[in-house]
Amino acid sequence: MRILGFADTQGILVYVMVNFTSHLKRAVAAFAVTSCVCGAFPVLAQEENPDTAQIELPGPQDLAGMMQQLRDAEEGAASSIADRIRREWNKSGSATADFLLKRGETALENGEYAQAIDHLTALTDHAPDFAAGWALRARTFFEMDEYGRAIGDLEHVLALNPQHFDALMGLALMLDQMQHAEDAYEAYLQVKAIHPHQAGLSEAIERLEQQVLGREL
Repeated sequence: MRILGFADTQGILVYVMVNFTSHLKRAVAAFAVTSCVCGAFPVLAQEENPDTAQIELPGPQDLAGMMQQLRDAEEGAASSIADRIRREWNKSGSATADFLLKRGETALENGEYAQAIDHLTALTDHAPDFAAGWALRARTFFEMDEYGRAIGDLEHVLALNPQHFDALMGLALMLDQMQHAEDAYEAYLQVKAIHPHQAGLSEAIERLEQQVLGREL
């Protein structure tokens, strides 16, 4: 397993590629458990406010500004900023992509996994640069116990969006559950560089800090 970090002009960007050779089922299960609480599984799709549905997609400057706000925010404001970022991440700019995403989401909610995969595969073929499609298909594969495919799609999410703090947090949680303390600690620190107030982050860092830093002394 490797976690590679690099910096750009907007701050720290993290690119993560994960190669599971053992304990795959346990790792993915640990990853998905967090999705209902703090969104550690990549956020899938969110209903848009009808009053803002026609707003143009944000440009790189807009998202960069929101990411900077997220890094600098006080704890009380961070959650709403993170939610705004998630909503922007889930805007495709394509009516076809939006339609396929909605069909996939509906099929998944109804337990129609094969149909969901069909819709979402069509989506990832149609819009391979739209991370939300890969994220929702990853969740569907997880529900089908197709863990390797779920992780493969998650890697696409991170390749497309290295600042996806929810996906990074999920990977950190998996590493933590697999008792890779040093790797998990590094991943948590990478999340902190992007979203310092991510739910559960401070506690995780504090818990591992003594253990990891003690080994280095």
